[in-house]
Amino acid sequence: MTMLPASTEKKLGLVIDLDTCVGCQACATSCKEWNAQGYSAPLEDEDPRGKDPHGPWLNRIHGYEVLDDEREDSRIVHFPRSCLHCETPACVTVCPTGASYKRAEDGIVLVNPDTCIGCKLCSWACPYGAREYDVQEGVMRKCTLCVDRIYNENFAEEDRVPACVRACPTSARHYGDLGDPNSDVSKLVKERGGFDLLPEMGYKPTNKYLPPRKRRDHAEEGR
Repeated sequence: MTMLPASTEKKLGLVIDLDTCVGCQACATSCKEWNAQGYSAPLEDEDPRGKDPHGPWLNRIHGYEVLDDEREDSRIVHFPRSCLHCETPACVTVCPTGASYKRAEDGIVLVNPDTCIGCKLCSWACPYGAREYDVQEGVMRKCTLCVDRIYNENFAEEDRVPACVRACPTSARHYGDLGDPNSDVSKLVKERGGFDLLPEMGYKPTNKYLPPRKRRDHAEEGR
């Protein structure tokens, strides 16, 4: 069994605003482009889905119809899903080779492809469906929080964020240290009532979601 660090110096992660996400898939395609081809902006002469459109997608967007009893109608909520970089991730402790691990310096959960045997135990253990099997390589893949971007000093400061955050046209994705109560992301979670996905599972996701705001009638907006 792979051991977890007793604590982490930082808790780097994402805060995703379900109120402003429009389900455009920019985050998903940008993620695939960066991880499969090494760039994160759509290019006219390249397939935005990557060289292998059927390969692993590390970020997915689901759409749900949510009923509003007060308004007697419904709305569509777009729900992005990727690795949540849990504080006590089951995918790490179940790994038989130590390929799946959590970094003590920033809390990011990663997979070492050199020691991964593709047994898929981590995929079965993850309640969030965040692990993808790479058929061509025979190993598991997941969101890395773009660890190769956020520490890259060759990038401009505004580009040292995950590709999905950089690509989001509505600023629905926020990146920062959720272990710092004074960080912008921590303040945002506190102000908007951010929540964990499946908190009853006990894995303590680092990533948080901001709930959709209550909609107002057009008549009220015009006042």
